[in-house]
Amino acid sequence: MAVQERTTEAFVERAVTDLAASYGGVMVSIGHKLGLYRALAGHGPSSSFELAAHTRTEERYVREWLNSQVVAGYLDYHEESGTYELPPEHVPVLVDEESPVFIPPGYDVPASMWFDQERALEAFRTGEGVPWGDHDPRLQCGVGALYRNGYRASLVSEWLPALDGVVERLERGARVADVGSGHGHSTVLMASAFPRSRFVGFDTHEASLAEARANAVDAGVEDRVEFRLADAHAYPGAGYDLICFFDTLHDLGDPVGAARRAYDALADDGTLMLVEPYAGDTVPDNLGPIGRLYYSASTTVCVAHSRSEHVGLALGAQAGPARLTAVLKEAGFRSVRTVHETAFNIVLEARR
Repeated sequence: MAVQERTTEAFVERAVTDLAASYGGVMVSIGHKLGLYRALAGHGPSSSFELAAHTRTEERYVREWLNSQVVAGYLDYHEESGTYELPPEHVPVLVDEESPVFIPPGYDVPASMWFDQERALEAFRTGEGVPWGDHDPRLQCGVGALYRNGYRASLVSEWLPALDGVVERLERGARVADVGSGHGHSTVLMASAFPRSRFVGFDTHEASLAEARANAVDAGVEDRVEFRLADAHAYPGAGYDLICFFDTLHDLGDPVGAARRAYDALADDGTLMLVEPYAGDTVPDNLGPIGRLYYSASTTVCVAHSRSEHVGLALGAQAGPARLTAVLKEAGFRSVRTVHETAFNIVLEARR
């Protein structure tokens, strides 16, 4: 009985910590959207009155928010002066919107998951799916913003060079398809780096395509990028030198069919680049916060979208390299290899 009590007590502590973290996510989002973190960055110690005046917010709310950040370990508190300070080490995570570890937009994802809970409950009961475009718009915005910086940090500098001969081909001028292009961040990054190549992004969500077109204009690459409404199994064109799936294949109802379409659309010596959430091949391989994030989001987003489409295979965000390789092999690819890994992604190369 004593052992059971100790185990329960330990688990209660963990569960309460998780509950507090979920509350804390709301605080992070508020701090970001009101510019509170930004105002604290590089400013040194500040009182609640100074921060409120600087951000044109009400001091009493600001003071309570500041205290929530102190007890969470996000801010330092100087008791003698009653002031608060943002450590410089926290700036890349909370302030720098170009940083690959900038986290605040990520909280739009669980916000959308809560908002869509009734849809998730119905999906559990019926086995039916929830299409990507039917979710609260904070999902698309949160995922796009969160993934953008990771792609910016790794796509051109690490992932593409890991593919055999692809960078040289892009530098000479290549035809590239980005399947499931979303807000177009991956497509625009490649177009910015390789001005002699031409890129087309395909997606089924018109609102995301509109964002992608705007992003291309903002980056000044609209002359060599287009975004078109098309399904992953039936997009137009052939003879592509490179076809990319960025965190997309596992969401599809028929990933084998989508990979087979890519096989048919590639040039004979073309390359398929598959970027997927980092995962091992078994549940124990995926223990930890990254696996927890991906399994949780996969439950209400990835599996749900796959179930909304034909076949509904529901690979899930933690499919792992062995299962992904099997999908690509079934689609006809003879050569499949893992070429790069980060804490959040794995990159596979497939050739005909």
